[in-house]
Amino acid sequence: MVERVLAPKLQEGDTLFESNLRPFNLKDFLGQTKAKEKVGIFIEAARKRKEALDHVLLYGPPGLGKTTLAHIFANELGVKIHATSGPVIERIADLASILTHLNDGDVFFIDEIHRLNRVVEEYLYSAMEDYKIDLMIGEGPTAKPMKIKLHRFTLIGATTRTGLITSPLRSRFGVDLRLDYYTPQEIERIINRSASIIKIKITDDGAHEISYRSRGTPRIANRLLRRVRDFAEVRADGIINLEVAKGALEMLEVDPLGLDNVDRAILMVIIEKFKGGPVGIETISAAVSEDKDTIEDVYEPYLLRQGLLAKTPRGRTVTPLAYTHLNLKPTHSQAGLFKE
Repeated sequence: MVERVLAPKLQEGDTLFESNLRPFNLKDFLGQTKAKEKVGIFIEAARKRKEALDHVLLYGPPGLGKTTLAHIFANELGVKIHATSGPVIERIADLASILTHLNDGDVFFIDEIHRLNRVVEEYLYSAMEDYKIDLMIGEGPTAKPMKIKLHRFTLIGATTRTGLITSPLRSRFGVDLRLDYYTPQEIERIINRSASIIKIKITDDGAHEISYRSRGTPRIANRLLRRVRDFAEVRADGIINLEVAKGALEMLEVDPLGLDNVDRAILMVIIEKFKGGPVGIETISAAVSEDKDTIEDVYEPYLLRQGLLAKTPRGRTVTPLAYTHLNLKPTHSQAGLFKE
């Protein structure tokens, strides 16, 4: 249910370090310049005061480094991190078990914190504010309340959907950090760093090509890098250059804008079956056989960011850019809508 980790200080050349693409220190965390600057200040201040860091809420699209940053907080502070996720903590007893095992300054990381059980969430309030919890000992008429004092800890919550976090919970976080999509230049630096760790040779134009198809997301960039490495080792001489990168990404059906099969399926369904929209998200979900939440959390934000999809009060519609990207021409009626 809960993972307790004190990350080891790895020396260069360690096998574990080579197999792990996650940065260990804040200095190795590339991109997110504004958030990184704030994190550095907060960590240094906590060190100087020799006290637990204030509670932290990390939010933003998936794959941008929220979990990595939570581990970096613990590593930089030299404390243990106790990691779990919102859906796993089903009962108050589960939460109490974790909280009573925390030591001074420890980091308690809850991924998908917006999915916490509401009863469990309310029980967390006193732990965050007063570092105390109330337990009932016994059952029935003989049951007695008992207050347990907790060590001062840092709760780090991560979420992709801040709108689902209740106001009382959000107000108890002292640090609020949003992670946004990375620029292609930042992704390129991450790809070069990852390539050096997994020991694959990559040229500047090869890294450049992968970065522009990575949707501004390090997780996707590292996944694509691994698959391009496989292609380079089997179909080429083991070096990722521009030609190899293009060939591998075409095989993976990732287009120059970073769209994959599902992205294109969403756009094509709206265009071909619903005349460009508007159409509801539930209908799109059923048409492409993909979970509604996955579409809203993973695919839709990027399509909106690229200007290929638009949200209206009546549903989703495609834009002229989507037609251009898919090499399609809007019908006469659709063209009229765009002019409006």
